[in-house]
Amino acid sequence: MSQKITAFLKKSIMAYEKLLQSPIRGFLLDISGVLKDGSQPIPGSVEAVKSLQSAKIPFRLVTNETSRPVNKILSTLNMLGYEVTEEDLISPVPAVVKILKNDNLRPFLLIHPEVIPDFGDIDTSNPNCVVMGDAAECFQYNFLNECFRQLMGMENPILFSLGQGKYFRDEDGLALDVGPFCKAIEYATGVKATVVGKPSPQYFLDAVCDLKLQPNEVVMIGDDIVSDVGGAQNCGLRGVLVRTGKYMRDRDEPHESVVPDGIVDNLQEAVNLILKHKS
Repeated sequence: MSQKITAFLKKSIMAYEKLLQSPIRGFLLDISGVLKDGSQPIPGSVEAVKSLQSAKIPFRLVTNETSRPVNKILSTLNMLGYEVTEEDLISPVPAVVKILKNDNLRPFLLIHPEVIPDFGDIDTSNPNCVVMGDAAECFQYNFLNECFRQLMGMENPILFSLGQGKYFRDEDGLALDVGPFCKAIEYATGVKATVVGKPSPQYFLDAVCDLKLQPNEVVMIGDDIVSDVGGAQNCGLRGVLVRTGKYMRDRDEPHESVVPDGIVDNLQEAVNLILKHKS
């Protein structure tokens, strides 16, 4: 056994002890790769969410999904058997809309066409900032170049990135997320993006605040070891990695910089483990 793996196993044992050493009173759950893969529910996840609801343990679905409006995300989840409401969902789109309104900002939008109606109350004339989301097929040269030109023409350029994931698992395989495109714009313009979404510390802390709990009372469960697990740990939460979604054993066990507080096969295993310890 290599020294690297031995060291990882030792750190993992210590992390598991940390996971269960103090009460967990709330959960943050990723959606893609944890609750569902594409349009299919991940086995055991519907039951896991129902277990939390039955135990009256508060949770929030903390997503970076910005290619569909909130109502469609909720509709899909409910069709899959998840009985969740808008109150349960934390999404970058409402969060950035709130920022734009509070700061009187007028965005150039490089986002998916389906999400544009969610910005209906926002003035987009004479832009003084740029908002980038998962624009999918709209990440074409002409749109990216216009985004670049808009920022270069601003006196005080502001760039918002709705999450900064590298990729996610879609129905037909892995797909590029907003992160790589945002990094290209950052490189070309010299403008550093403000991330609204995971792994932004404020995004996690706002979700914890919504639960009316403290960070050390909450666990984040996700399939992205950097954005979900590492991002949560950086804010004082516990982070658990699931072996579903975009998880890859060769990359994630061990990971070069993040040691999860737990690694489980799926959400149901994590919930059962924590609820059993709680009782």
